Amino acid sequence: MACSSAIHRSVLGFQRQIGGKRLSYCSLPAITNLGGVIPRRIRGCHASLHLQASVVADDPKYGNKQVIAITPRLYDYILTNVREPEILRQLREETANMRGSQMQVSPEQAQLLAMLVQILGAERCIEVGVYTGYSSLAIALVLPESGYIVACERDSKSLEVAKRYYKQAGVSHKVDVKHGLAADALKSLILNGESGSYDFAFVDADKRMNQEYFELLLQLVRTGGVIVIDNVLWHGKVADPLVNDARTVSIRNFNKNIMEDERVSISMVPVGDGITICRKR
Repeated sequence: MACSSAIHRSVLGFQRQIGGKRLSYCSLPAITNLGGVIPRRIRGCHASLHLQASVVADDPKYGNKQVIAITPRLYDYILTNVREPEILRQLREETANMRGSQMQVSPEQAQLLAMLVQILGAERCIEVGVYTGYSSLAIALVLPESGYIVACERDSKSLEVAKRYYKQAGVSHKVDVKHGLAADALKSLILNGESGSYDFAFVDADKRMNQEYFELLLQLVRTGGVIVIDNVLWHGKVADPLVNDARTVSIRNFNKNIMEDERVSISMVPVGDGITICRKR
């Protein structure tokens, strides 16, 4: 317990800027990425934030399985092992200086999305929430020439940045930009007879709309297709019973609903701010 307290004191209020994202270490759970539950035991712990720690679940029925905790030094190491194309690096660095830069997905997260697209052999993709285009560009870069991604974004200023980088990367022909409300764009695709024709979808938009986006995308994605939802851990707030703002509650409710939804197979992955990968059955 003394060791746990030492780490807690060390991380209290600690903030660090990495790749344009502001990471706030306000508690031990914020470092562990385990959804806000302070673990029962901590192994290899040290007051220094730069030393690696591992955690064990509160519930003894899970045994003594140790799970890695992401410290600043370890996250720096992870970033050095991301194969980030030069064009994505340029976009990331430009976005880092923009308002709302924390909305940009992390490099390791974008790399995972691109790999999922490649594993699926996807040709038709959808992104709900483009911002400046980092994740949609990462996907477009790995799509075959015959492939394309429908990119839905309501903010015209950030969309202009995205379109500039699509053009610079030579993938504009693979991106079908939909400027406006994403729900309207998805409904339009359904009315156009495109249900069941998409392979992959990624959602990183208004968290209070997750359930509606998911229901629409479930119609558009084929059986065996994948839908990925971002920010499902929401900086650990979803596991904190004292946090009950509208966004946190909506994400918490969505996570509960998706857990019970037999229409999809799921895997919640603590990468970035947490993603849930859903495969349509």
